[in-house]
Amino acid sequence: MSFGMKILQLQTRGFYTIETLYEAIKDKKFTAGQPYLVNHCSYNVIVFPPQDQRNQVWITPAAYGNCNTWYVQRQNMAGSENIIKNAVTSELTFGIAGIAGRLNQAAQYCEWLVDVTANELYYMGL
Repeated sequence: MSFGMKILQLQTRGFYTIETLYEAIKDKKFTAGQPYLVNHCSYNVIVFPPQDQRNQVWITPAAYGNCNTWYVQRQNMAGSENIIKNAVTSELTFGIAGIAGRLNQAAQYCEWLVDVTANELYYMGL
C-alpha cells in the first residue's frame, strides 16, 4: 500500500474521449462495480462505487479529446460537491481524516481494485 494515491497508466489500442470510453465499458462487469460518468469540476471522469469518502477507483484520460493513454487510480470520492466536503473535513480535522482515509482497510482494498480494474480494461482489448 502506498501513502499517496495509487495511479496506473493504461494504453488502449484505439483513441477515445472520456465519453466514448464510458460508452464502450458501461455495460461490462467489473470487480469494482458498475462504472458511471461523473462531472468533477470542469471535466468528466469515469468512476466506480466508492469504498468510502476517501477511496474510489477513477479512470481519467492523460489528455483532453481523443487519447489512448488512460490513468486508473485511487482518489477521493469524485463529484464537484465532494471536493468541498473533503476539503472541509480535512481542514476541521487538521488533515487527520485524509491520512486515516489513506491508511485504512478500505484504502488497501481500493488499491487492489485499481490493479484489478486496470487488468480488466487491458483484457477487454479496447
